[in-house]
Amino acid sequence: MTQPPLPQAFARRIQSQLGEDGPAYFEAMSQPPQRGLRLNPARNPDAPPAEWIEGLLEPIPWSADSYYLALDSAAGSAPLHEAGAYYLQEPSAMAPATVLAARPGETVLDLCAAPGGKSTQLAAAMAGQGTLVCNEPVPSRAQILSRNLERMGATNALAVCADPAQLAERWPRMFDAILVDAPCSGEGMFRRHPETRLEWREEAPVRCALRQANILQSACAMLRVGGRLCYSTCTLNREENEDTIAALLRQHPEMAAVDFTLPLGDGRARESQQGAMRLYPHQLRGEGHFIALLQKTAPSASEKGPPGELFTPAQALLPPPKATAEAFAAFWPEVSDQPCPVPNAALGDTLLCAPMLPPLRGLRVLRAGLALGQAKGRVWMPDHALAMAARAFPLRNVPLTPAQASAYLRGEALPAPEGFRGYATVTLHGLALGFVKASDGWLKNHYPKGLRRP
Repeated sequence: MTQPPLPQAFARRIQSQLGEDGPAYFEAMSQPPQRGLRLNPARNPDAPPAEWIEGLLEPIPWSADSYYLALDSAAGSAPLHEAGAYYLQEPSAMAPATVLAARPGETVLDLCAAPGGKSTQLAAAMAGQGTLVCNEPVPSRAQILSRNLERMGATNALAVCADPAQLAERWPRMFDAILVDAPCSGEGMFRRHPETRLEWREEAPVRCALRQANILQSACAMLRVGGRLCYSTCTLNREENEDTIAALLRQHPEMAAVDFTLPLGDGRARESQQGAMRLYPHQLRGEGHFIALLQKTAPSASEKGPPGELFTPAQALLPPPKATAEAFAAFWPEVSDQPCPVPNAALGDTLLCAPMLPPLRGLRVLRAGLALGQAKGRVWMPDHALAMAARAFPLRNVPLTPAQASAYLRGEALPAPEGFRGYATVTLHGLALGFVKASDGWLKNHYPKGLRRP
């Protein structure tokens, strides 16, 4: 199929921008895009990745547990994708979270987080310790973000849907590290998504830069002294990239650029220039991206009042109702002989095991920590998220064949092992796909209806 040509105004500008490198860029744009896959360290199957991932290629050098993926790989439709074994992610898009380098125990914010690739990468780096706040202002995209956090078994994540300025008012100087993967004109995705070439307009960079500047103002207000801010876009113009960062540094003298190194494999590496780096498709195996790393070195002159603080989950949300907590404790021995997760909050009717949380009054909360389930009268209904966190909390399980796993994901009931009763997870290669409940010789399907395949 013939691809739309690059917009003429963009082509002229990129040629001027790259000079003698221009022909190499245009040649790269005629080549197939790069695909990537990041393994989930919290969900380790009982076989080497090459045995259960179709089309797995070489490791991606700048991202842990990540690999290039063949263009014709169907890994995105495989059952283990739904089990959270991996996340399909464009290789260059893995670099910003690597540069931010979130650590276990930190309080981290992904400010423009949907669909969740970078959020789940940050969650993997934090290894379930600390608090990861994932925000997406667009409600429909926030739902996708929440779903991916659940699928990847992120037990220390909070998903909210709010404007960044709204969060900055509530959470001053609260975060150790903030990622701003800003909405942009998308020039770096012209190879991966050629249809976006038709949507691009010459005035788009200036318009996007204004929006990005506002988001960065909010991010600076939420960053503690000593904290790190990584700004990234998937576009290639100066207005949205270097000029946006330069303007921020002029307005915020307490912010300083921090240089970083990105490994390229075979002992090679790229060094940032004044804390910023462009990723071009003719220079590495990935699509177009921009990354800048900053640090807050002193308090801002405009800062007033004390910094924000985290609360216990019961303070930030609601305490767990005693009867609901007792119902969960009574249910737990049915599915596990391991210590029971301790409920510490409630979100609506759902019982939670959540990390420390920022103030949440007036905010739309989609997910907070690990959802344990709900009491329906005298019956406990475990949440799908509990199954997806089965590596953290081992549960009774029924192993499936690949064909049975596909049937389960379609919502079908399966034959139960002889004498089997009650709830269990069903697994493929040792990874849980979701809950079933055995009754009358059948495993009744509890895979969420909204996730089932046709």
